[in-house]
Amino acid sequence: MSKLNSVHHIAISTGDMKKQIAFFSDVLGMELMALYWMHGAENAWHGFMKLGEESFAFVYVPKNEEIESTTGVTHAGNGAGGSAPGTMQHIAFNVATRDDLLHMRDRIRSRGVNVLGPVLHGLCQSIYFAGPEGLVLEVSTSEGATAPLDTKGTWIDMEVVELAGISSDELKQYMNPEPYEGEDGGVAQPAYDETKPHMDYPKEVYDLILATPDEAIIAQSAEFTDPPADNFKSR
Repeated sequence: MSKLNSVHHIAISTGDMKKQIAFFSDVLGMELMALYWMHGAENAWHGFMKLGEESFAFVYVPKNEEIESTTGVTHAGNGAGGSAPGTMQHIAFNVATRDDLLHMRDRIRSRGVNVLGPVLHGLCQSIYFAGPEGLVLEVSTSEGATAPLDTKGTWIDMEVVELAGISSDELKQYMNPEPYEGEDGGVAQPAYDETKPHMDYPKEVYDLILATPDEAIIAQSAEFTDPPADNFKSR
């Protein structure tokens, strides 16, 4: 059965790629793994930082730096703050133990960055701090959890379920999603349905994209598979 098993990468918009790379490398100890022209996006850059077996990424698109950040709209400002639906509220990174958590707190503070916590949540314990461009950041560990998250039902509050408008039958469905075995890639692109979520392209461009056969997209994107290693080695 096909099933998601981790986060491949999280991509954050930036107006200052260097500032983000410097912060995440020096303050959090992440290694820069890739920095290259973003495939299929004119004059855009993609930067990847190593995060365990996964990646944490930044995207610079021209004029990003001209877009105004507003706390409570584009950015939450803190771990309990609000922001517009669909925007990032905060990011929590994981460490294995409480000792690792305190080590990270020491590292972050040694770079002059203020840190709050640990705060005990029952399912984890966390420290909180800010990153460049208004990022709200968290580092957590599940070690010592008084009620681990993987115990099904432990963290389901029926009052909140009701407030969310979720019925008992829907709750059972959400907690035990129907398995899907797949059809070996044979499901065709569905017709455009305005009630479904869509990426933001001009409608005429989007229609052309949706009408493009999968095989053509695969063939066109094949030119992006070679890394820019020769460029790096020449310096």
